[in-house]
Amino acid sequence: MIDIPLVKSPRRAPQRLMAALRQRLRTSELWLIALSVLVGAAAGLLAVIQSDLAHGLQALLYGIGFDQRLSAAGRIRPLAALWLSAGGLALGVFSWLVRRRRSGGLVDVVEANALHGGVLGLRDSLVVCAQTVLSNGVGASVGLEAAYAQAGGAAASKAGQWLKLRRHDMRILVGAGAGAAIGAAFGAPLTGAFYAFEIVIGSYTPSAIAPVAAACLTSVMAAKAAGGTPYSIGIHSGNSPNAVGYALYSGLGLVCALLGVAIMRLVALVERLVRNSPIPAVIRPAIGGLLLGGLAVASPQTLSAGHGALHLDLAVGVPLIILGIVLLLKTAASVVSLGFGFRGGLFFASLFLGTLVGQLYAGAADLSGIATLTPENAALVGMGALAVSVVGGPLTMSFLVLETTRDFGVAAATLAAALIASTIVRERFGYSFSTWRLHLRGETIRSARDVGWMRTLTAGRMMRRNGPTLAAGATVAEFRRQYPLGGASRVILTGGDGRYAGLVLTASAYAEGVEPETPIDVLAVNEDATLSPEMNIEAVMRAFEAAETEELAVVDGDGKVLGLLAEAYVTRRYASELEKQHLDLYGEGRD
Repeated sequence: MIDIPLVKSPRRAPQRLMAALRQRLRTSELWLIALSVLVGAAAGLLAVIQSDLAHGLQALLYGIGFDQRLSAAGRIRPLAALWLSAGGLALGVFSWLVRRRRSGGLVDVVEANALHGGVLGLRDSLVVCAQTVLSNGVGASVGLEAAYAQAGGAAASKAGQWLKLRRHDMRILVGAGAGAAIGAAFGAPLTGAFYAFEIVIGSYTPSAIAPVAAACLTSVMAAKAAGGTPYSIGIHSGNSPNAVGYALYSGLGLVCALLGVAIMRLVALVERLVRNSPIPAVIRPAIGGLLLGGLAVASPQTLSAGHGALHLDLAVGVPLIILGIVLLLKTAASVVSLGFGFRGGLFFASLFLGTLVGQLYAGAADLSGIATLTPENAALVGMGALAVSVVGGPLTMSFLVLETTRDFGVAAATLAAALIASTIVRERFGYSFSTWRLHLRGETIRSARDVGWMRTLTAGRMMRRNGPTLAAGATVAEFRRQYPLGGASRVILTGGDGRYAGLVLTASAYAEGVEPETPIDVLAVNEDATLSPEMNIEAVMRAFEAAETEELAVVDGDGKVLGLLAEAYVTRRYASELEKQHLDLYGEGRD
């Protein structure tokens, strides 16, 4: 008999290579940085593609040049304005088809990083990007930044899922992808990096600095290599502010905070009114498009995100009364766009509105004789402060001003105003626009900080099954026979139908003066204090604090006992998870 040597199947080679790559990524930060570079390049290219698609659609529908901006058009003919309604109808039909095929809302990058450990569905992201490009392409007053971040985050999440990254690394990679896309859109890597830290990751983690920075730098270079034209704020700062200027710009931060909260509440109000109206969901964007068409005929500056209008108003030197009218019209256009179902964000719209508020503020200060503020500086500070009020991220917006102007004095004034605006919004309102929309859907998160791990630690997962039980109709003598001292500290009482009837402390059944024939249910405690299996660890700890007990039963919806949970175990588990989060924060949690 001839022995035939065994030859390893060539199909196993890619599997071994993938396993080795995954191991490298889990143990080496350098490999994660290398992966971030690839994700950054993909995010930059995706941003260029989406920008070209939306701008190409605008050029086709409104007859503008590819190098022109829709919001800077001289006028919009009433017939051309109907494209807003037609585009709204197309969006409504598309969204209706999507809703028929899936249940639940679409997950964005902030929600994915806060609740799902960076897991972002590719199909969800394609839908979000398509809706946003269509909305912006037909001229609705929404920006493409949401689509950029979604695409960059989705590319990162897909790569992370393919390589089976750990939760912490996945969140960093998704933040890097989203931030890289924003950095590519503005040609501003620092802005993109801090967008990742403040908006998508939710914290400045030492372990995230290198991957995020690498992704953002790569995305800017990739976008330029692909022929993309980054957004140019194009505002040249004046003289650096003096002490009086800093004080006045702090007041501008207050004004922008109030306006930002008002805009977010207006969007929520219009959404609620439209949702409760008899208008079918499929035609709501079309109705909104008719309203937007009227605003566009009155002022083309209400169209799209407002890139062209931002440059136009500062270059021409528009009178204050006109700036005030444009501010009102653009705010109305943004509220109508989002309230009636167009998809997009308020990132650049808030930047544009902020420049208008800043110029009006400077004009008011000049007319009142308080001080003379440079309109350009005021526009830059207002731009950053209002964007922080709506989007969040004081350092993000301050670095945007710095990378735009290269002026540290104006950037410092923007940071001061942004911090004031951020503090007031956080204190009095508590949400950015993205987290406010999630709040309206019933979520409680206020940032992208990782709280998903808390939701996965439920009472059902932590409880001890098959705990000691006894029929509620038993006597103390029966209890003593089944559960001697030194055994279980607590016993669950159940009724004849298996429903929970309370807990009995073993020590209380052996207390002096308790007669053996006493019904055991007389000694029961916590009859009304129970846990449900879906309660997360935060809710469980609150329940223990309210009940002032050391153990609670976990029961289902019918009241039947599923298990027992001890406060000491919950506290240890919570501390263990916090320690793990702390180690990940400093990059010390690698295998």
